[in-house]
Amino acid sequence: MATRQSVEEHLQQCEDAIRIAQEEFEKASRQEHYDDLAYTNSMQQLEEAYNDIAKLALSCNGQQREQLHRMRLQLQQVQNNMTLLDH
Repeated sequence: MATRQSVEEHLQQCEDAIRIAQEEFEKASRQEHYDDLAYTNSMQQLEEAYNDIAKLALSCNGQQREQLHRMRLQLQQVQNNMTLLDH
């Protein structure tokens, strides 16, 4: 079973990835093709965070799984926004 600390660490990692991705999204919205590498890297961080919590969810209890599911939805929303941006 996943420990509370490992779940919190992964949730923090996800929040950091979302924050960075949102910053890159804002920059890209204002300046097309300004820093494609940073934009791509932030999308990759989102994907890695998503995959990590999907794996972690397999060894969690119901409450932890619900927390991780909500975070996955947030990650997907940011990913979708970044993908749909005409960058």
